[in-house]
Amino acid sequence: MAEGRLKIVVFGSFNAGKSSFIQALDSGSRNIEATSKEGATTVAFDFGRLQVRDRAVYLFGTPGQERFEFVREILARGMDGAIIVVDATRGVDAMTRHLYDRLKELEVPLAFMANKCDCPGAAPGAISRDLPGETVYPISARNGENVYAALDAFVATLVAG
Repeated sequence: MAEGRLKIVVFGSFNAGKSSFIQALDSGSRNIEATSKEGATTVAFDFGRLQVRDRAVYLFGTPGQERFEFVREILARGMDGAIIVVDATRGVDAMTRHLYDRLKELEVPLAFMANKCDCPGAAPGAISRDLPGETVYPISARNGENVYAALDAFVATLVAG
């Protein structure tokens, strides 16, 4: 960890809410996206920055499609912590499990953001059951609910460790 700075990389499946999570924390965040029939999607990365607990926190959001594994590998270099955003209406899918397994191999500090908790059918408790022993924060990136508090709690674990 660089003195006074943290690099946190945000992972998750397609449409889990990674870009929305970063935008909720930094309204001036930037992203590189492409538009298709399904809508806009990140094809390179998102970038946001903010102050948390006297630290400059740099957030790098990764694309959620499998074909962008190489981008995730590049962005993961030198990270101080990782966040996996999970769509609480869909739960832990194969992509989330793959990301989790890879990050556990790297032994990087990790937290889960159960996103879309404001949507019908959201089940953040199911995510906690699927990932026993892992920290899962219920959030809504769309309306900003609990987003900063969850990041603050995760940063506290990084600063203390």
